[in-house]
Amino acid sequence: MVWKPLGLAMVVPTLAIAIMITWRTRHLVSELAHNLAIVLWISANSYWMISEFFHFDEVLVWHSVTGKHLALVPFGAGLLVLAFYYLVQKPRENRPEQVATL
Repeated sequence: MVWKPLGLAMVVPTLAIAIMITWRTRHLVSELAHNLAIVLWISANSYWMISEFFHFDEVLVWHSVTGKHLALVPFGAGLLVLAFYYLVQKPRENRPEQVATL
């Protein structure tokens, strides 16, 4: 494939920029959660692409799990980050402060 070198070369700057954006917005929980999920998804896509480029996408890793199935780990981690944010963290942020009344 002619595009292999370009595809491989684009992994590093794409991931670096995503990590930099995540680091810079880390003080905002909402931004951190979304940007961290994006970093994980870029990692998953990059791994998947590399597995296909180097033909280990069909290699059996464990039972019927192949090399490309391992990309589900960072995809799932990204989903878990967002699920935690929306199911646990965001409701805490929207809750009115408990104020003692006399």
